[in-house]
Amino acid sequence: MQEFILTPGFGLGSAAKPDTDQDMIILGGGPAGLTAALYGARAAASPLLLVGEVLGGQAAITTEIENYPGFPKGVSGTELAQQMHAHAERFGAKIQSSTATKVNLQTYPFEVFTNADRYTARTIVISTGSSPRKLGVPGEDRLRAHGVSYCATCDGYFYKDRRVVVVGGGNSALDESLFLTRLVEDVQILHRRDQLRAEPILQERAFANRKIHFLWNTIVEEIMGGKKVNAVRTRNLKTGEGSTIETGAVFVYIGHVPNTDLFRGQLELDENGYIVTDKRQRTSVPGVFAAGDVQDPVFRQIATAAGTGSAAAIEAVRFLDEQQYKEKRE
Repeated sequence: MQEFILTPGFGLGSAAKPDTDQDMIILGGGPAGLTAALYGARAAASPLLLVGEVLGGQAAITTEIENYPGFPKGVSGTELAQQMHAHAERFGAKIQSSTATKVNLQTYPFEVFTNADRYTARTIVISTGSSPRKLGVPGEDRLRAHGVSYCATCDGYFYKDRRVVVVGGGNSALDESLFLTRLVEDVQILHRRDQLRAEPILQERAFANRKIHFLWNTIVEEIMGGKKVNAVRTRNLKTGEGSTIETGAVFVYIGHVPNTDLFRGQLELDENGYIVTDKRQRTSVPGVFAAGDVQDPVFRQIATAAGTGSAAAIEAVRFLDEQQYKEKRE
């Protein structure tokens, strides 16, 4: 574990420090980051949240969220993000739309760089999230949130009693397909190979489900539709034959990519690039914590992200208190 040399005058909430010298910096403005900002602010840690590209992260692009506690009538992703923003700001969180372009975790205080500024931070909460791996075909970006989705748990309800397409052959594809069968009329799973990569128990359940049908050796070449998805154009990789499948939605599960490029070589990552944390959201570097999808390849839900965000902020505040106590004893 890394040893720290504390700078003179360090103290939680010191009023004399410049704006670029922060007790807590939170990277990423999705549900995990916004929740961490709220908890950090309520603990008088004056957190600085660098939002990144979009306030609310992936949640912000969801048309309607119906599975987040406290919103029985549903809430749009944008509205939820705005409410979380206002809540954190009410208690004193400083929120900027800047994106971190570089971090240095080898020195203490840590360094965080944006295009315009250099900050120091006595503790960091990383909540930069992950990005779904895209198909990269025509229509995908244009129809995202209008029939193209990367989360059946989030959006499946909107296609109740309709025919949908799922792309992928791993655990996520089958998990979400099985979930969709609770809602939709029919699930067509398109897989580019002739065998699935999912765990045997998931395969057994999927093959036994009368609502699930498979198209093997098949890829999507175009997602079609005007304002909403109405079909996909496919090609069989073995025969070269093309076809068009009518569908109300396309759910893509070909993997997620954690947004961890900034931290490679500085933090322990797993084989898929996710930040490794313990049960207290601590990373391999003391004083650096991670929350949300950047360290969670399994659930990827708003509620779980918010939970780990609160935990990371609580632990970050404890870390600051411990460092302050050590300094007073020296």
